[in-house]
Amino acid sequence: MNLTNTYPSLAGTLVLITGGASGIGAGLVEAFCLQRARVVFLDILQQDAERLVNKVAALEGATTPEFFYCDLANIPSLQVLIANVEQRLGPIGVLINNAARDTRHDFHSVSEAYWDEMISVNLRHVYFAIQAVSAGMKSLGGGSIINFGSVSWYRCQANLTCYATSKAALEGMTRSFARDLGVDGIRVNTLIPGWVMTERQLRDWVNAETLSEMQKAQCLKPHVQVEDVCALALFLASQDSKMCTAQNFIVDGGWI
Repeated sequence: MNLTNTYPSLAGTLVLITGGASGIGAGLVEAFCLQRARVVFLDILQQDAERLVNKVAALEGATTPEFFYCDLANIPSLQVLIANVEQRLGPIGVLINNAARDTRHDFHSVSEAYWDEMISVNLRHVYFAIQAVSAGMKSLGGGSIINFGSVSWYRCQANLTCYATSKAALEGMTRSFARDLGVDGIRVNTLIPGWVMTERQLRDWVNAETLSEMQKAQCLKPHVQVEDVCALALFLASQDSKMCTAQNFIVDGGWI
């Protein structure tokens, strides 16, 4: 990962990342470990997570992350896990709510059960993760919470109604929590990536036609990479952004 900035305030900070085993999440784990943060990440992808831990542990100058299996749809399990992490390692100073699922779906076929599942996977756990870390962050005198949004609903993308609804709602959640938690020095922002060229996107959705259309639409022509998103996440997590809260930060090359 080719990131040049160093943020001294992140060294030793306990960072919790959801959905950290693959894609953007894996990049976040690596980026924060290279900043000498203490990183804990959650996911259901056990093998991917174990490979990531081994990869990051071998990087010169990086801390070694800790992985915990967690189904984020199971809120009691998430709450217990966060409590156990804080009991063992101390208060969480940075929470990154990255986990989500952007599975395409035809709205005609969406059932009540599928709707509930998508809201659970893409929105509900964010609320309860913030709730769970808030007391610990207050005891630290502040912290940073970064919720991951999506350009999908800005661009009116098709076959993503459940996902787009969740991500639009998340921006409202960010601003409300920023008001409630600001008195305790806790900052809450939304980081909104464009179409990031992760392994999954390249495998499942990206082709020559979509790449051409995206490049025409973007103001900046290079494709957005994981490290572009990580660079902004590091800034928002650090004390360098100490007066940034209740905001939406978009990294999309001027796509929207």
